[in-house]
Amino acid sequence: MTVIDPLANLATLIRCPSVTPSEGGALSALEAMLKPLGFAVERVTAAEDGTPDIENLYARLGTDGPHLMFAGHTDVVPVGDEAAWTHGPFSADIADGEMYGRGAVDMKGGIACFAAAVARHIEKNGKPQGSISFLITGDEEGPAINGTVKLLEWAAAKGERWDACLVGEPTNPDKLGDMIKIGRRGSLSGTVTVHGVQGHAAYPHLADSPVRGILSLTQALMDPPFDAGTDDFQPSNLEVTTIDVANTAVNVIPAKASARFNIRFNDTWSVDSLKAEIIARLDRAGADSVLRPGRPPVKYDIVWSERPSHVFLTRNNALIASLSGAVEAVTGREPTLSTTGGTSDARFIKDYCPVVEFGLVGQTMHMVDERVAVADLETLTQIYETFISRWFGHAAD
Repeated sequence: MTVIDPLANLATLIRCPSVTPSEGGALSALEAMLKPLGFAVERVTAAEDGTPDIENLYARLGTDGPHLMFAGHTDVVPVGDEAAWTHGPFSADIADGEMYGRGAVDMKGGIACFAAAVARHIEKNGKPQGSISFLITGDEEGPAINGTVKLLEWAAAKGERWDACLVGEPTNPDKLGDMIKIGRRGSLSGTVTVHGVQGHAAYPHLADSPVRGILSLTQALMDPPFDAGTDDFQPSNLEVTTIDVANTAVNVIPAKASARFNIRFNDTWSVDSLKAEIIARLDRAGADSVLRPGRPPVKYDIVWSERPSHVFLTRNNALIASLSGAVEAVTGREPTLSTTGGTSDARFIKDYCPVVEFGLVGQTMHMVDERVAVADLETLTQIYETFISRWFGHAAD
């Protein structure tokens, strides 16, 4: 296997049908790439009741510091309608300068390029003056319970410590060099339920419609805005994503109505302060609303999601400067430092070391005909190789 070639690496990984939670041979393929480079590779299976067992991989080259971690995932989302694909989703076919396959950009491509970059660095410079590790999960596209969280806990318990981490998620909107993620907004979800009295729609005086109440409460959640944003983050934004009454009859006033919401929040808030603000809004709206004239104020129940994501911002200048400088040196473009988008496994890694994210262009991720430009694989490998040299140079200062 020619680990120095990112195209060959990616073809090997795409041909492994590692639809979450299946390992699909992808971790074994990565292990075969890393061992000849001198990495000590360990496979860790994590389990928890009610969730599928997940195979993960941890590999380390070197025993001393400074220690750079590359993190990512080999699991991919389902292919959807396979007949709609122009090329087989696990074929790694190349057409018109692009390689097709599920995971091409999200994110087997990033893994393939970083492995090639490490191989090139070793070929030119010998082993790094420190350590490089791969922390690769098979659960990023799934519930994210038996993947990065438990692999980090396992590694830390055996004495692993890291000075910085690069996550290879596809961060670039249009072209390589567009964007580095230096943080992520937090994410909090919940379900609000208003209870009424079921009855016949023709006899409303004998019933209480919870729909009236849930509309008032959801409006209070969305307006006014939570904040105006900060220097590093967009304004916090709450979206009501469902309103449900579980009602199959048009002439029946339902007994209850529930609304689910999700808010992506900036560093104006913590999870606790945000919960307090949401409850205050609901309390005010409930006190000011009734299900029907002359009836008591609206009462509600709220259930929070079990695993909110906390907002974070990386301020490690050596890490950010090394990556930004590498991107600009290879592409001639100065990347935007961003905190936009959804969550990633960086939200777990930030508790162990400074973390940034940079990978391929993400326009086709999770789509039919997911694909990556062959030229981008070579460019990203050069960026990663330059970054490795620059980071170890900064870390040694």
